[in-house]
Amino acid sequence: MRAMLLAAAGRALQAATLPDPKPDPGEVLLRVHACGVCRTDLHLVDGELPSPKLPLVPGHEIVGTIIECGGVGRFTPGTRVGVPWLAWTCGACLYCRSGRENLCERARFTGYQRDGGYAELVVADERFCFPLPDGFDDLAAAPLLCAGLIGYRSLVLTGDAERVGIYGFGAAAHIVTQVARYEGRRVFAFTRSGDGSGQAFARELGAEWAGGSDAPPPETLDAAIIFAPVGALVPTALAAVARGGTVVCAGIHMSDIPTFPYHLLWGERVVRSVANLTREDGARFLKIAGEIPVRTSVEAYPLERANEALGDLREGRVRGAAVLRPSQ
Repeated sequence: MRAMLLAAAGRALQAATLPDPKPDPGEVLLRVHACGVCRTDLHLVDGELPSPKLPLVPGHEIVGTIIECGGVGRFTPGTRVGVPWLAWTCGACLYCRSGRENLCERARFTGYQRDGGYAELVVADERFCFPLPDGFDDLAAAPLLCAGLIGYRSLVLTGDAERVGIYGFGAAAHIVTQVARYEGRRVFAFTRSGDGSGQAFARELGAEWAGGSDAPPPETLDAAIIFAPVGALVPTALAAVARGGTVVCAGIHMSDIPTFPYHLLWGERVVRSVANLTREDGARFLKIAGEIPVRTSVEAYPLERANEALGDLREGRVRGAAVLRPSQ
């Protein structure tokens, strides 16, 4: 199979021809039709996440069709499914037994400890695959599997906040804005300073205000979600939320958070992170995404242009989500 391979952190991906994988019992083999390009992939390539499997095929927003099953299970050949970041959990630890499998200390992740979807074929644990809602083609469905899932979990963690600020308007933000508006919330979008096109995009999707992250919102927020991996945005967001408000840090990696005066946190404000997702998150979000319905904005790249897609994502040139097309 054709694949894009990460041989070492800090290097560009290399085009490679690898042996076709085979599913073990409990696994499925998929032909990959689309794979989203996530900021987590950038963190992996740039060496900002520890101890990836190397060499590695990245990619964890996978849409594909099952072509072989490793035994009798949930799915049959010909079924279209999605493969997310969470690839396996132990099922026995305290976290797994208390409905918090996203915190399992033995968890394995797609495109990190297991080869992912920057390839024509991929093997996945069938228990962690999701049936996909009708109404989404392959390209449109791919960003739902991480940007959508993490955005949804982040929004849930804001509680019943009405005025929600979103810092960093990329793939996750453009999806969660639609969910927030569907739920009757008000959205205030923050982009890089001077990013007029990004701010216009946010307003198109229902944000009632959009501006640079260096500007205060026109009114106090009830909660904020930070998608940009910029630690300096934490005190900025704290200064923008009301007493009792929550700031949710939604990335797997963030630059160091600078020191800030206690009065920004005082007043029962909360800073918290989001770690991965649970299968329950996936089932709930994909149901809601089909009901709204969410409309993803996608820029497609052929598999061999994965480095270009990563570069465009790094430089903020992607409107919505970048998605690779390994096979037609």
